[in-house]
Amino acid sequence: MTRLLLAGAGEAAGLAAFLGRLVRWDKAAVVRLRSAEGVLAVFGQPPFGGVLAIRTASLRDVLDLDATVSAGQLLEGIEERIEAGAGEAPDGSGDAVVVPPSVTGPAWAGLLPPRGGWQRVAEFAPEDVRAAAERLVGEFRSRTEVLVPERRTRAELDALAEEVWSRPVGDTALPMRAVHAAQALGFLRGGRDEPFTLLTAGAWLRLRTPYGSIAVRRTALGSGLTVTPA
Repeated sequence: MTRLLLAGAGEAAGLAAFLGRLVRWDKAAVVRLRSAEGVLAVFGQPPFGGVLAIRTASLRDVLDLDATVSAGQLLEGIEERIEAGAGEAPDGSGDAVVVPPSVTGPAWAGLLPPRGGWQRVAEFAPEDVRAAAERLVGEFRSRTEVLVPERRTRAELDALAEEVWSRPVGDTALPMRAVHAAQALGFLRGGRDEPFTLLTAGAWLRLRTPYGSIAVRRTALGSGLTVTPA
């Protein structure tokens, strides 16, 4: 039985919030877990056009883990630790979370971003990213509201969403759907005075914030964010 020994209650709460959002969208959601050098990376796929969300947590020990598990079962284990009072034991065992049994994962779980080789290509002012996300959410909402009932079909809404969220962030190749996903997952919230960073590695782009990352495979490349070259 594999156990995750989280570094503290804050790590548990952060993972629980992340998993809770994934499960809210899809009760059968799965996540892939990978750990190295005392850091756990949790990968999930929110319903925002093929993006991958990444939430990391610090561990008390060095654990070699690579598994795909039920997001709901992992969430239950973490919530039990939180309710029991994580960190109550002197040796840290109060933070231990049992890793659920492995499951057969979807295709995305077998095609993850690389562990290393990331290069910084741009930085974004957090307030500009948040404003851009709010602006496009407002545009999508207003454009759907004016659709006559017979045109408010799934195909029509999907086409509108593709048009809006495929727009690039500034003059980069990052689509706004990555920003939309980051906003929905709480990765854009304030509280830390750090810029958001755009990284690239091979075919992957990654929007990194202090609270988590959104990765997307590079696509074809006009939103209005101020970009500061790294």
